Amino acid sequence: MSPVDKTIESLLLHNKHWAANRVHEDPGYFSRLSNLQTPKFLWIGCSDSRVPANQITGTDPGEIFVHRNVANLVVHTDINVFAVLEYAVTQLNVEHVIVCGHYGCGGVLAAMQRNAFNGVLDKWLRNIKDVYRLHEAELLACPDEKSRGRLLVELNVREQVLNLAKAVVLQKAWKSDHRPALHGWVYGLEDGIIKQLVEMRPGDDLHPLYQYENL
Repeated sequence: MSPVDKTIESLLLHNKHWAANRVHEDPGYFSRLSNLQTPKFLWIGCSDSRVPANQITGTDPGEIFVHRNVANLVVHTDINVFAVLEYAVTQLNVEHVIVCGHYGCGGVLAAMQRNAFNGVLDKWLRNIKDVYRLHEAELLACPDEKSRGRLLVELNVREQVLNLAKAVVLQKAWKSDHRPALHGWVYGLEDGIIKQLVEMRPGDDLHPLYQYENL
């Protein structure tokens, strides 16, 4: 059955088979999983269905805490992403926060255009347009639209890592616990390989305007 042929019923049926197989392979799997969540990693990724965090990193359920949105943005007015971030940092005590974009991201490519979607999507994509504006000279120096799109994917990831570093909850954890490390990655749909772009750790350079003194 191809992906386009699948129905809701087929998904539920597959779930039953999957659960039965897991118990057959490991009778204690679900009992352990239901009583334990100690992930070391928070993954902030794109909602794109072709970028499943667990599969591409070889992690099992319980090992990686996941938040996904269109084009893997860290927007300081987004309560959702910051609720996840706060919980992961202050309650789960994660050691690493990963922002992972991917080449060919529809959100990034849409932000490069001037077509309005006449809805909330325009407001969301405006955050990527801001990234474009900040790096316009570098982007316009690209030889073609494809390479420009790939570069904007990378620049967007870098900016989102910076947005994480600007967060009070991150800076508090850096000051008190010297964690978590921040990582910016890009996933290649064409080869399945993750490219490491940037890493930030406590004490790394951040514009003084964003550094809070009364933590």
